[in-house]
Amino acid sequence: MTDASRIPADTSRRSQLLAIKLGALVDEHFGPRQSGATGADAETFATGAALLRDGAAWVLIDGRADRSLGAALVWAVRRSATHLHVIAEHDTGLLARRATAFSLPITVWFADGRALLPAIAEPLPTRRAVPEEHEALRSMIVEAGATPNAEHGVLFGEVRGLEVCRVVASPTTGFLGEVSELARADDDGVRLEVGVGAADREAFQMLHGEIPTVAALADIVSTVQAHRSTGSPQHPLNRLGIERFLRWQAEETPVLVGCTELTPAEPPVPRPNLKDPVPCVARGVRPDGSPARVVFSSGVDLDALPYVADVQALGDEPVVLVLPARDLLPIVSEVAGLLERPVTVVGLTSASA
Repeated sequence: MTDASRIPADTSRRSQLLAIKLGALVDEHFGPRQSGATGADAETFATGAALLRDGAAWVLIDGRADRSLGAALVWAVRRSATHLHVIAEHDTGLLARRATAFSLPITVWFADGRALLPAIAEPLPTRRAVPEEHEALRSMIVEAGATPNAEHGVLFGEVRGLEVCRVVASPTTGFLGEVSELARADDDGVRLEVGVGAADREAFQMLHGEIPTVAALADIVSTVQAHRSTGSPQHPLNRLGIERFLRWQAEETPVLVGCTELTPAEPPVPRPNLKDPVPCVARGVRPDGSPARVVFSSGVDLDALPYVADVQALGDEPVVLVLPARDLLPIVSEVAGLLERPVTVVGLTSASA
């Protein structure tokens, strides 16, 4: 039997074990289901297991949980639950913080073996400024034709929403340990690396380390622009960061999202990588001169609204959630209605790179 043929059986087995674990945790800590009580046995959930007991939804998250609250909310809403309990071993502080933004009562539990402990909400990350020595390389990004942006102390360059370079501090060694010419862009070890993501930047240095940074980046900018436009054929360069391409479109035409001006803004939490779709944020000015925060998402992102909760916590400005029109499903508006602070949801018809 091949490894590939074993994967479905292994996955199914783990799902069954998670369902059994959830049922046991609920029974042990809150009492077994009484005769005649409403609810069903635990069932498979997208990232773990879930059950409904006496009107309350219980969801057990397996592994990373930072992007799981939205799916748990949808599961609870579709079963008309009156309370949602989320059990996880990771990211419970973040989940507990976001849970407070919803009118549906949500309790987050930290699973420590067989024990369930109430999770303590953690604050939003403290804002970090870009170091001065990194800012010194901003002009190189502009000279090459990319748009400089900064998030949580990291300076990088984008082309229509796709990161193509990043300022980094520690030397990058190439094949056999040599330091490339591209890594010597600054005498202090601070340098501008070219590429889409860490692996691509390292590969680019190994292959093209002798190319001056600005010339190398300008070439990448030109290539990305050719692929990253509305109506372009499918290509790896336009399948990444659709939400950021959407933001770039809105920057070019702010009226699409009800604003007269729109500029990129720092997200409430750092982006983990370039591969996984994660919402992005912009600051807008509305026709009456008042400020707004605009969140851009794409695909069927069930966690976009818990993310919006974090954006709302950044200030008092009204928040707008923008999605491609094809992704504006009824459940999005339904979950949006559970936020204590109202959010406007907008669907854009021009939303593919």
